[in-house]
Amino acid sequence: MLASLSADTRQYLLVTFNYWAFTLTDGALRMLVVLHFYQRGYSPLEVAVLFLFYEIFGVITNLLGGWLGARVGLNATMNAGLLLQVAALSMLLVPQHMLTVAWVMAAQGLSGVAKDLNKMSAKSAIKMLVPAHAQGTLYQWVAILTGSKNALKGVGFFLGGLLLTVCGFREAILVMASALAIVFIFSTLKLEKSLGRSSQKPRFSQLFSKSRAVNILSAARLFLFASRDVWFVVALPVYLSSTLGWDHWAVGAFLASWVIGYGIVQSFAPSVTGGRRARVPDGQTAFKWALALAFAPALIAMAIATGISAQVSLMLGLMVFGILFAVNSALHSYLIVSYAQDDGVALDVGFYYMANAMGRLLGTVLSGWVYQTRGIENCLWISTAFIALSAVIALLLPRHLPATGSLESDDRVL
Repeated sequence: MLASLSADTRQYLLVTFNYWAFTLTDGALRMLVVLHFYQRGYSPLEVAVLFLFYEIFGVITNLLGGWLGARVGLNATMNAGLLLQVAALSMLLVPQHMLTVAWVMAAQGLSGVAKDLNKMSAKSAIKMLVPAHAQGTLYQWVAILTGSKNALKGVGFFLGGLLLTVCGFREAILVMASALAIVFIFSTLKLEKSLGRSSQKPRFSQLFSKSRAVNILSAARLFLFASRDVWFVVALPVYLSSTLGWDHWAVGAFLASWVIGYGIVQSFAPSVTGGRRARVPDGQTAFKWALALAFAPALIAMAIATGISAQVSLMLGLMVFGILFAVNSALHSYLIVSYAQDDGVALDVGFYYMANAMGRLLGTVLSGWVYQTRGIENCLWISTAFIALSAVIALLLPRHLPATGSLESDDRVL
């Protein structure tokens, strides 16, 4: 059956398979580390610190990874991501007494490099596999890849908990490292060698995007993801555990279910935003959906402040927030691939995901600090402000002409 597919479709399926395999181990590793070190007596905030290098190195990797991908090809950076994840997992196979905070942070930092190399490569590769005129197809392929990735990350949370229960920490790590090593070998043999390689070797000075639309979208993305992580990464799980009395497994299962649902919604984003005419989104679309999202954390904060059950407010609010955030994220993911230059696409995509990683880092740090000093309500108000800022920035993005569907200002001219 695979032989009957076009070469581009087979490459897309291989890229997607790579991304799926990596994402499963990434989600499982996060849950394994959280549960294992929580059981060893670490506080939730101390567990969060273990992932600090994971986020910091994501910023650096996306910036340098885009430049590297344009020079050596996306197959090389994608396979490097798989290999580095195997190495990061292998670092955790040392005896228990060697699993110090510094060692685990280093392993997580390496995993962060691996994850962002893999993600940047996968998102960039789609640009090369879809004809320039097929923007609707591009939107659908990006949405499917992004949505399935997030759904599988949630599955990875469950997988991590299951492996920890059935096999134990060290054996679970060994199973994942072995499986991913097999994927790495298969990918090395089958992925097209020249995929995404720029015809002209970009200079190191070209790391920062010179595209106005990419720069604007990157700024909007930074505040969008900071708005999620400022209350979702540390504040929410700690609040559910310490204030609402949920046990650790309940918190993990709930967050996993939320991420799976979020990913499913992302996959259907083209149907949600395109309407009956199936129009591809533009800057005005991004503004409208960001504006709608800003109301979700604000309403949750007001409900808690007025004495409405915090548990009910958070459960209902998270459902609404998850749906709206998934659509916003899918819109941004399509727009960056659409805006990126065909030659050296990895440069623009890498720069954009560098801004994404900076948003996650900002949100993670603020989540712990604001929650500890001001409580979850203030985390929610900061989230609202960040989303509003993202919406205002999106107003500066190019728009389609009503009659033709073309851009009012072509990104390559801006």
